[in-house]
Amino acid sequence: MIRDDIKAATITAMKAKEKERTATLRQISAKIKDRDIAERTSGKEIPDDELVTSVLQKMAKQRRESIEMYETGGRAELAAKEQAELDVIGEFLPKMMSADETTTAIEAIKADTGASSMKDMGTVMGELKKRHGALLDGKLASGLVKAALS
Repeated sequence: MIRDDIKAATITAMKAKEKERTATLRQISAKIKDRDIAERTSGKEIPDDELVTSVLQKMAKQRRESIEMYETGGRAELAAKEQAELDVIGEFLPKMMSADETTTAIEAIKADTGASSMKDMGTVMGELKKRHGALLDGKLASGLVKAALS
């Protein structure tokens, strides 16, 4: 399980006295615990790896956005810090679907649901997330679905 891998990596980083890596791993653990608490109150049952993956994807997206903003603002040192955190987060993310794999999945869903116009985008995206949620890059998928339905 991904959660166990994160705990083991945290212990290893602490023993190696890698302060930045340890801090990032602790951030990840804290976000996962926050999500656990939120899920307990919602009553929904989500598989553990799926929950952890969604937390990691959200954290990675936040880091990518921050890197872009820092680079635009000329703050290379802050962008480098965010990139280091993104690298640590990326170690635990499963391999994302490529554009070709996503396009193939979209075509299969279009065939299954009979989707043919932009009105069906919500249906296609919903089914895509249901089938491939943990491996899906939402931004890429959205663009590909728009292209496939237009």
